[in-house]
Amino acid sequence: MVQKKTVRRPRGRPRAYDPDQALNRVTETFWDAGYAGASLEDLTGAAGMNKPSLYGAFGNKHDLYMATLERYREFGREAMREELARDLPMAEILRRVYARAIDIYLEGEHGARGCFLIGTAATEAVLDPKVRRMFADGLHELDDQLEARFQQALDQGELRSSLSAGDLARVTSGIMNSFALRARAGDTRAVLMATAEAGVRLLCGMA
Repeated sequence: MVQKKTVRRPRGRPRAYDPDQALNRVTETFWDAGYAGASLEDLTGAAGMNKPSLYGAFGNKHDLYMATLERYREFGREAMREELARDLPMAEILRRVYARAIDIYLEGEHGARGCFLIGTAATEAVLDPKVRRMFADGLHELDDQLEARFQQALDQGELRSSLSAGDLARVTSGIMNSFALRARAGDTRAVLMATAEAGVRLLCGMA
């Protein structure tokens, strides 16, 4: 008797989702609705996954939100590193940084959404220590990147200022953070870009 050849099938079901795409869509949902406002139904629909699959892939809603925050921070970190590494005058670098941020802040299917970190984490940070730490780390990381570049400009004599590199960095960040809020409030690109140029001129001693 000829025995039938046993076909071995791979254990488990093949993964039917792309984690990067799922996180992208979930981020969009949190960005529009905020952490509290995004329901599990909203999130599973955005990810294209049912609740058990979503939890199996990313953990609970809080874990998922933290993953989106960390991913956004990574994106911001790399974008800032790219801009600050350019061999350009400090004023031109700041113009590019601000323009890039404004492009992001004005995006959104339902209207300008501002910054994902500021727009969602600032609210949750009051009662959630993990979010507060993530929020603070994101802000301070941006300050540190800018401070290093300002220190280089000061050391090379490109800029002259009575302010320290750290002070200049925090003012730069503060101006950019204001763009995120003002974009949500309805300020136009023209208004934001004019404010950006004023900020650059003040920071670089050109005013």
